[in-house]
Amino acid sequence: MQSSSKIAATFPVENAPEALGARPGQSLLDRIGNTPLLRFDRLAAQQPGLTLLGKAEWYNPGGSVKDRAAANIVSEGRRSGRFAPGKILLDATSGNTGIAYSMLGAAEGFPVTLCMPTNVSDERKKILAAYGAHIIYTDPGEGSDGAIRKAHELAAAEPEKYFYADQYSNDANWQAHYCGTADEIWQQTQGRITHFVAMLGTSGTFVGTTRRLKELNPAVQCISLQPDSAFHGIEGAKHMASAIVPKIYDPNLADANLEISTEEAHAMARRVAQECGVLLGISAAAGLAGSLRVVSQAQIRKGRGAVVVTILCDSGEKYLSERFWTEG
Repeated sequence: MQSSSKIAATFPVENAPEALGARPGQSLLDRIGNTPLLRFDRLAAQQPGLTLLGKAEWYNPGGSVKDRAAANIVSEGRRSGRFAPGKILLDATSGNTGIAYSMLGAAEGFPVTLCMPTNVSDERKKILAAYGAHIIYTDPGEGSDGAIRKAHELAAAEPEKYFYADQYSNDANWQAHYCGTADEIWQQTQGRITHFVAMLGTSGTFVGTTRRLKELNPAVQCISLQPDSAFHGIEGAKHMASAIVPKIYDPNLADANLEISTEEAHAMARRVAQECGVLLGISAAAGLAGSLRVVSQAQIRKGRGAVVVTILCDSGEKYLSERFWTEG
């Protein structure tokens, strides 16, 4: 992963400084990270003193926050020798990490095999097919846990064939956010962030970002979100009480943990699209819903102020086939 302090610049061809040997444009990896913060002033209007910000992760080349972890996992796998030439990258995914792996595989020339529940959105399936990934579909009733069990099975049966990336147990996942996402948020808010809110899936985004933000300012309140039941429709999110808990998850990090219903996330996605002009994925919408609840519970007083940052994992484009857009 590139340092978050290195802001890449794109030079027009005619202005490229040839004397320095610079080449125009950027590589795919150069475009991962340094995503913008969006303001949601209309949502915050009923909360005096609130600045509500969302980190727009669909600006990554693969369209989601998972580009960060996937790139770091691949890089660390290469560096350690575990991901040797000729091996197939294998992992379980609910979609976005798989898309990131597949994008990187296509760009760097390595094959990708993914285990994924059959009930992920059609858009995700089509994107993965476009990148040429090999997909092994698992029982939708078992959610991401069924995909994890299948990936474990394949890796154990043929360890010489696969580099099992294992995003749920791989420290390179959370380290991508410790070294990148957190510092970006700190710099973009000029150190004014008071609350960080993120949905739990692999937990890498929350764990890595929280660890670094707490180093920068222990007073920052870090709140994790998760679905309110085992059977939910927030793709990529985990209900920790009923799921296989990721090895990288640290339950002691959060200052608070809130539960979000699928219906609440759907309603927020519709609201943000129609009131703010921003098309969000379901977990991103859940992040905004949770952020508003955090501020309400904290009873932020006028004049005191709060700067709340949440992770907008992806845009709504991968979910347009879902019925909730018109059923609310």
